[in-house]
Amino acid sequence: MSLFSPPLKQSRKAELLQEIARLKHEQNAVILAHVYERLEVQDFADFRGDSLGLSRQAAATEADAIVFCGVHFMAETAKLLSPQKTVYLANPHAGCPMADMITAEQLRSFKAEHPDVPVVAYVNTSADVKAESDICCTSANAVDVVRSLNVDKVLFVPDKHLGAYVQSKLPDVDIICWDGFCPTHLRIDLDDLKTLQAKHPNALTLVHPECDEAVKDVADYIGSTTGILEQANVCHAHEFIICTEDGVAQRLIQDFPHKSFYTPSRQQALCPNMKMTRLENVAKALRGDVEEIQIPADVFEKARLTLDRMLAVPITEAEAGQGSAACRCKTTPSPILSLVSV
Repeated sequence: MSLFSPPLKQSRKAELLQEIARLKHEQNAVILAHVYERLEVQDFADFRGDSLGLSRQAAATEADAIVFCGVHFMAETAKLLSPQKTVYLANPHAGCPMADMITAEQLRSFKAEHPDVPVVAYVNTSADVKAESDICCTSANAVDVVRSLNVDKVLFVPDKHLGAYVQSKLPDVDIICWDGFCPTHLRIDLDDLKTLQAKHPNALTLVHPECDEAVKDVADYIGSTTGILEQANVCHAHEFIICTEDGVAQRLIQDFPHKSFYTPSRQQALCPNMKMTRLENVAKALRGDVEEIQIPADVFEKARLTLDRMLAVPITEAEAGQGSAACRCKTTPSPILSLVSV
């Protein structure tokens, strides 16, 4: 189905929503939707947010099944945190290009080149890669996770731009980055951003750390998806430039109609994998017409350990703003939201 396919007819949408509600009740299922998903998918989900936060919310429910509207590594993370639940990825074809930029075999070779150096894996990785790592991190807690290791050198996979951001915060740690990146965030163009900043001089620029360093250099705030949502919510400013996947801006436009949100390079800042899931896919998953997420036992235990280690790290700098956003907004982000965000 095309990324720009027309919305469902209201009659068909009503039929699907009715079927989804019935199947969800019959299966005792919970539906999770990442905020990069289409609004039509987000709006009927039980929980929407960032991938790790969603997985933790689902784990705390009494549901027997989870349908994850996101990409493959997210559904794997949900399974790692809810081993007793049946987990489905709503659209099994939805993968993450950045997560696919490193395999377990490649990571083993990377480790062999740098023996005895701990590996920090962004949660945006496969379970196989997590199992070869020492600890996971999110974009919210990456600085704290690396600091907690108390070492002078780490291997950071797969996102070199998040790694560069951590390096800027921890100059005494040698962060050796894998050459991975998020294609969607790198399509946010600096010239387009500067044009928007000139057009809207009172707007605060909120940037995800997966963006290019040149984009982060002109940000008022750098933080995870949840951090960006939180800042837009609590900040007294009325205009914002949102430098992350366009689904975040669309969510904010819908939730805060009294504020204005702009996205540089908007048509390019769309993740095609995140837009694959439609209502039909959710209904299909609830019918059991897609394979459930399975993780081999030997991989499962090692991968789960990296998440457990991350969740045990005290959070001291999660979602810390950069530049003038903190003083202009006179707010601080919620530490709870920061802890569970990606």
